[in-house]
Amino acid sequence: MSGHSKWATIKHKKGAADAARGKLFAKLIRQVEVAAREGGGDPDMNPTLRTMYQKARDASVPLDTIERAIKRGTGELEGVTYEQITYEGYAPGGVAVLIDVLTDNRNRTGAEVRSIFTKHGGSMAEPGAVAWQFERKGVVLADRAAEEDDLMLAALDAGAEDIADDGETWRITTGPTDVHAVRTALEEAGIAVSSSELTMVPTSTVAVDTEEAARKVLKLVDALDDNDDVQDVFGNFDIPDAVLEAIEA
Repeated sequence: MSGHSKWATIKHKKGAADAARGKLFAKLIRQVEVAAREGGGDPDMNPTLRTMYQKARDASVPLDTIERAIKRGTGELEGVTYEQITYEGYAPGGVAVLIDVLTDNRNRTGAEVRSIFTKHGGSMAEPGAVAWQFERKGVVLADRAAEEDDLMLAALDAGAEDIADDGETWRITTGPTDVHAVRTALEEAGIAVSSSELTMVPTSTVAVDTEEAARKVLKLVDALDDNDDVQDVFGNFDIPDAVLEAIEA
């Protein structure tokens, strides 16, 4: 659920709530397993695994659970083979949506995703129809108590592209290969980091400036995100802070 910058913070809070009921754990473990299968089980030699490993640790997934997932991915333990698929579509109001999926049954998951779009007033799109509106980036969320000058010095030297104030956190955007280096640099500078991940950032946005319209978009996004096979949902919506806060309330 990535669109307007403030939504990253709300997504982070939702992730904490999901973790409380175990839903997030299952998704993160699956991501670790697939990363190990595709790039090997050594995080130092597999940047994707390193990122997913850190993401799982940030969410307090137990270390032995992560290590078992890596072993399933490398074939040391028996496991399910998951297929990576990206679905594309439109939410109400013409908002572009990308959905990253890991599934052991393409037909089942495709039908479920299509049903969610239909139920919530959206529509599926052909491959490539909306993907061109996004680019892969790294995003690091750091403690808002950090001094901006200290943050900028550490982050920019490590390759950060942009720093933004999200109110409760600093949001640092990086190239997809620089997220680990930026996180490490911040932590070495004594700046607390709450999360780091790879995401899809929209190159342009669609304004969703009424509460009614925003609720429709977010209901679709939430429904997609609640599907067990869906790993991430990205949208190019731009919802004003006041509208987001009204919905959150």
